[in-house]
Amino acid sequence: MTEIKGQLDNLLRPSRWEDYIGQESIKKNLDILLTAAKNRGHAPEHILFYGPPGLGKTTLSYLIAGQIGAGMKITSGPAIEKVGDLASILSNLNSGDILFIDEIHRLNKNIEEVLYPAMENGTLDIIVGKGPSARTVQLELPSFTIIAATTRFSDMSAPLRSRFSGGVYRLEYYSNKELARIVQNSAQKLDVELSEEAALEIAQRSRFTPRTANYLLKRSRDLAEIKGVELSKKIVDETLDMIGIDELGLTDLDRQILLTIIEKYKGGPVGLSTIAASIGEEPSTIEEVNEPYFLQLGLIQKSSRGREATDKAYEHLKIPINKRR
Repeated sequence: MTEIKGQLDNLLRPSRWEDYIGQESIKKNLDILLTAAKNRGHAPEHILFYGPPGLGKTTLSYLIAGQIGAGMKITSGPAIEKVGDLASILSNLNSGDILFIDEIHRLNKNIEEVLYPAMENGTLDIIVGKGPSARTVQLELPSFTIIAATTRFSDMSAPLRSRFSGGVYRLEYYSNKELARIVQNSAQKLDVELSEEAALEIAQRSRFTPRTANYLLKRSRDLAEIKGVELSKKIVDETLDMIGIDELGLTDLDRQILLTIIEKYKGGPVGLSTIAASIGEEPSTIEEVNEPYFLQLGLIQKSSRGREATDKAYEHLKIPINKRR
C-alpha cells in the first residue's frame, strides 16, 4: 500500500492521552481544565501552546478535541489575511467546536482586534459599508474554544496573550529516554521490529524532538526494507551517516556553522550576520533552527559581542583546543 506523507504522520500521532509521552506537567493541568469544563457543560477556555517546532503542540490539540468530543477546525495565522476570512471561519463553527490556529504570532493586528471580542464575549463585530454610512453589525457566535500554537511567543502582542485564560503552556524538549519510547511506539505502528539499542541511537540523534525522531525512524526503515534486513543499530548508523547526521545529531549545516566560527573567526566571538554571510545562509535560519540546539548541547556561548565556540565544540569536531586565540 502506498503511504501518503500526511496519512503517515497522522498514523504516528498519538490518538489517546496514555500514548502521549512526555510533557507530564502540561497533561496534568489540561486534565483538570478539561474535566472541570466538561462537568460544568461549558467549552474549555482558550489555550495557548508555545515552544520550538516538533514538540507536539498540534498533537495535544487533537487529543483535547478527542477528550471533549469536539469538532476541530484548523487554520494558521498567515492563512487569515482579511477580516472577512476570520469572520467566515468563526461564523461556521458549531457549538463546542475547537478552532486550532497555528503560527498565531503571524496574525495581522487588524485581525487581532476582531478576534478579541470573539474570544472574550463570543461576539463578532463586522463593519458593513464604507464612509459615513458604515455601521457595525454584531453577530452572536456559538460557544467555542481557540487553541493556538506558536514558535515565537515573544512576537505575540500582550493583549492577545492575555486572552488565553485557559492557560499558556510552554512545551519542553524531550529526554532521550522519552524519545526512545516514542520511537518504539512509532515502530509498532509502522509494523517494524526495532531493538532497544536502535531506538536509543535514534533518540540520541533526534535533537530532543519527537518529529525529528520519527523522521529518522522512517528513513532508517526505508534502508532496512531496501536491503531486506532488520532495523538494527547498524542500519540506523548507516542511514544517519548517509543523511549527514552525526552522533550528536548535528547536520552538515550545523557543522559548517561551528567550523566557520572556529576556523574563520578563531573561535569567536563573531556576530550572527557575519556567520550567515560567510556560509550563505539566512541569519533567521541560524538563530531559530541551529543555535537553540547548539545552546542545549553547550557547543556555543552567546553574548553581546557575538557567538563563541566552546571547548565541547572543538572536541566534537576533533580540532585541537590550542588553536584558540
